[in-house]
Amino acid sequence: MKALFLTFHGFDAANGISKKIHYQVRALEANGLETYLCYLSEEHGRKQRMAGKQVIADYGTGWRSKISKRIEFDSIVRFVVREKIKLVYMRSAHNANPFTIRLVRRLKQEGCRVIMEIPTYPYDQEYVTFRMKIGLYLDRYYRKKLARCLDGIVTFSDYKTIFGIPTIQISNGIDFEAIPLKHALNTPERELHLIGVAEIHYWHGYDRLIKGMAEYYATQPDYKVYFHLIGDFFSARERNEIVPLIGQSGLGPYVILHGALHGKALDNLFDRCDMGIGSLGRHRSGIQHIKTLKNREYAARGIPFIYSETDTDFENRPYILKVPANEAPVNIGRLIAFYRQLSVSPSGIRASIQELSWERQIKKVLCMLILSGKCVVFRICNKGGDKK
Repeated sequence: MKALFLTFHGFDAANGISKKIHYQVRALEANGLETYLCYLSEEHGRKQRMAGKQVIADYGTGWRSKISKRIEFDSIVRFVVREKIKLVYMRSAHNANPFTIRLVRRLKQEGCRVIMEIPTYPYDQEYVTFRMKIGLYLDRYYRKKLARCLDGIVTFSDYKTIFGIPTIQISNGIDFEAIPLKHALNTPERELHLIGVAEIHYWHGYDRLIKGMAEYYATQPDYKVYFHLIGDFFSARERNEIVPLIGQSGLGPYVILHGALHGKALDNLFDRCDMGIGSLGRHRSGIQHIKTLKNREYAARGIPFIYSETDTDFENRPYILKVPANEAPVNIGRLIAFYRQLSVSPSGIRASIQELSWERQIKKVLCMLILSGKCVVFRICNKGGDKK
């Protein structure tokens, strides 16, 4: 059986979402589905829709191409028909509108099953600028109508229904082959190195950690704590919340802004660091329960970490430090004490999340489709590679 993983954007090698999508495609293939990845390519200003290595639509350049890439979906239907694809896994871009509704209806008419992943839910609170809210208004008007056309909604939340239809609940996963285990043994008796990796949004709450470090260094401690922040700022809002705070607090030597990193450079930095910083401000966007990619990558690399939301895959794990979901600065003394009493090894942390592999999480989706009668029978690979 063939599948299409459909996205409405392109990729960036340093972006966690881009890496996640490629992991999911590999997981679909590991579960017995020949899978094409459909995405937008925008090299040198030329916009093209790709399916694997094939160009299925060329929108050219200029303002017309910017419109066409958002409304022209007949090329996707033609490709699905030509390749006899039976399952379309669509990643929501919060773009419910008459064009995406028509796309899904046409795919269903061709005998496809269409499921949509909503990466974060609820998401309305994430739209903070006037320009963003215009797009959200259109999505809010059409999203229930789009949902009624689908065979299921995949969510990483605890919501049993979204937009009025039942959900398929899974966790964000990990591709263990792509994420190396931390190997370096550091000496936290002398200093502690923290790491945060993200496209930096206000809901990551890194300002809470920096304010906590400012309070800590105001006591003139001998024990040094460093924070390595990896990633680009999403907007001027995030930059203005963090960069001036570092300067005003005299934390220049202790908070290091590395920008976006990936590959060996990122792996080497993880080896230097002792503890990961997850989201500390999800309450700012109205989210209490979420299963973020960051938490899983930290665990896969074998480092303990902190966060403030509720993540049911990690609650009460011995290598987790929960901080309150509020605006209080992070207590650095408590963080140091927590790290010093840890006894679990990097390999032990990684071993504790084997069930969170992308292969197993995608298998849950496919099994739910079969059990609900919404998918034709296909082969699912078990861990040993046998087909069943």
